[in-house]
Amino acid sequence: MTVDDPILPAFAEGTARTVALAHAALRRRPRRHGKRGTILVGIDGPSGSGKSTLADQVAAALDAAPIVRMDDLYPGWDGLAASVPRLVRWVLSPALHGRIPRYRRYDWHRGGFAEWRAVRRHRYLVVEGAGSTCGTAREYYAVRVFVDGDPDERMRRALRRDGEMFRPHWTRWARQEAALFGADRTRRAAHVTLITSSVSERQNCTVRP
Repeated sequence: MTVDDPILPAFAEGTARTVALAHAALRRRPRRHGKRGTILVGIDGPSGSGKSTLADQVAAALDAAPIVRMDDLYPGWDGLAASVPRLVRWVLSPALHGRIPRYRRYDWHRGGFAEWRAVRRHRYLVVEGAGSTCGTAREYYAVRVFVDGDPDERMRRALRRDGEMFRPHWTRWARQEAALFGADRTRRAAHVTLITSSVSERQNCTVRP
């Protein structure tokens, strides 16, 4: 995105609202042994919607909080739903219970899981990617965000970001997203919903009471 990108105001508002909710969650969280537990922020939504951009902005505003990318957890192009249990087991449950999260990075070139990575300790942890707040993962988050946009525009962004190698997989992945989000009602469960279409009247950021 360039500095004159028309959707930047929507990102600014989405960032501000998400950060405010995270700060409020930290104040509410009880102390254990003099410390408050990790506040988990999940940024979900379909491919090309702007999740990575929002996650970068939110993490920076939360004192350089670490980010876990779901792209490192998907076990290949047909693995969207299968990534959720791994996310819970490797990242969310340990973080919420005061342990250091560790996960195996999926190597897309080799087609298999590679090295283990540890997530540094911090008051906040941002998890970004499609499926990050779905199913059994939902209950772990203090703040859930759903980012969406016009499908054609999302595809153009995704291809611009990942290159033409992603084009053959776009429909395949979009079908998985639709199936997962529809059954899970992911958008409805979000605390913040951010629409990032470039047509100005379609940009908005809403917060669920």
